[in-house]
Amino acid sequence: MTFAAGAVDRPVLPRSSNKPVQATALLAAGWRPRSPEELAIGAGSHNGEDGHRELAAAMLAAAGLGPDDLGCPPALPQHEATRAAWLVEGRQPDRLAMNCSGKHAAMLSACVAAGWPTAGYLDRDHPLQQVIESRLAEAAAEPVTAVVVDGCGAPQHALSVTGLARGVLALVQAPEGSRDRSVADAMRAHPWLVAGTGREDTDLMTAIPGLLVKGGADGVHVAALPGRGAVALKLDDGGDRGRTPALAAGLRRLRVPDEVLARWAVTPLSGGDSVVGEVRAAPLLLL
Repeated sequence: MTFAAGAVDRPVLPRSSNKPVQATALLAAGWRPRSPEELAIGAGSHNGEDGHRELAAAMLAAAGLGPDDLGCPPALPQHEATRAAWLVEGRQPDRLAMNCSGKHAAMLSACVAAGWPTAGYLDRDHPLQQVIESRLAEAAAEPVTAVVVDGCGAPQHALSVTGLARGVLALVQAPEGSRDRSVADAMRAHPWLVAGTGREDTDLMTAIPGLLVKGGADGVHVAALPGRGAVALKLDDGGDRGRTPALAAGLRRLRVPDEVLARWAVTPLSGGDSVVGEVRAAPLLLL
């Protein structure tokens, strides 16, 4: 570890930042994605745009399943224009539009591949969830200290931000052609499927060659660059305003140029019709 600020060994809930390593557990269970696109959305938190929902539906169909088999709750798309169109049309929330439907479709596909029941696939004692819990601990090189229920209904596993960074860095530095590397490569090759239009993860991976990045709810982010290292953070207040400036400061320590990071280094604060301030990383985070 070259730099730490705060209680980096204290367990937190990484939320969706755990998804890249979770996807390696699904591959180990026997899931064989038909394309890198399926692997990318299986590790993603998508916007619910048309292409996202269509791919998740196709994954389910290939496994002989349908949207009703998803254990994630119905939701409206996160993508603003798509959600607005749904509301105008009077469309109801849909499980495929939930941002974790790709992960759930991948989980169900892994169950079918392994011969495990799809009913109860979100229970902590289900074989799939046992494999995921074990894999997260292995990748982080530390025990999972708590298991709760995430917003999508799946088990959520507590790790330190140090362990989170360690696991994601291992993916980008794994040998080419390996299971772990395949997840990193799929996400980096198809960043729109990891998040979507206008989302930070998609835009960062598009702008920075080789970068793997995955955000999680409540102020969590993890990113890794092969040969340079990884950065993981958790904001204690769970908010978003300081998340990208803190992430940009971490990426600067990984030698990503300032001009590339400029759009994420500052969060403007509005007051009335004007910008009255900004959020930027504290000096101690900057080189």
